[in-house]
Amino acid sequence: MTTAHVFPDALEQLLPPALRAATEHVPLNRGDRMFRQGQRPRWMYFVMRGEVVLERVGEQGEAVVLQRVGHGFLAEASLEAAAYHCDARVTGSGQAVALPLERMRVALVADASFALRWIGMLNGEVRRLRARCERLSLKGVEARLVHLVESEGVDGNLPLPSGLKALAAELAVTHEALYRTVGRLERAGTVVRDGTRLTMRRHDRKAHPPQPGRDS
Repeated sequence: MTTAHVFPDALEQLLPPALRAATEHVPLNRGDRMFRQGQRPRWMYFVMRGEVVLERVGEQGEAVVLQRVGHGFLAEASLEAAAYHCDARVTGSGQAVALPLERMRVALVADASFALRWIGMLNGEVRRLRARCERLSLKGVEARLVHLVESEGVDGNLPLPSGLKALAAELAVTHEALYRTVGRLERAGTVVRDGTRLTMRRHDRKAHPPQPGRDS
């Protein structure tokens, strides 16, 4: 790790100066594990670019994705935890900022304004997780994909730093079903995929609403 000097706007506005000075830059290399389930937490992370997934091993030995982070906080729950509750695997190379948890705890107790800003940030995360629960309740791959683009994309654009296979895990569908769905939408002109992002055209989405019975 190296001392961080450049911060994204979200961190610049959120963290008090003393805590910003205690952070470090962390390179994200695809395939690396930032931490493993059961380890004692020492750091919280903010992903600046790249992608990290939080995952656990399911009953059948498969990886179950709990969260996919392309930009934002990772492992907020570790602030008061005795151990990390999942693995953090890098699926898209980039960079993150590491925040020392002990200094975080001290700052939250000593700085009421920071504590209020932190609560506001957590409220935003709760809304995002509610959206994910809503998405996973939808029937059909296309319905879930449209919901993801509309809730987490920007102007119909959804970054794909680690490809469709990782996206399938986020949607809790098989990658075969997602490939079929995306292929069908590409042929219909509803979706454009360039390898690094997926774009859903607004006028086509209105003309061709999600089909919940397909590829469920």
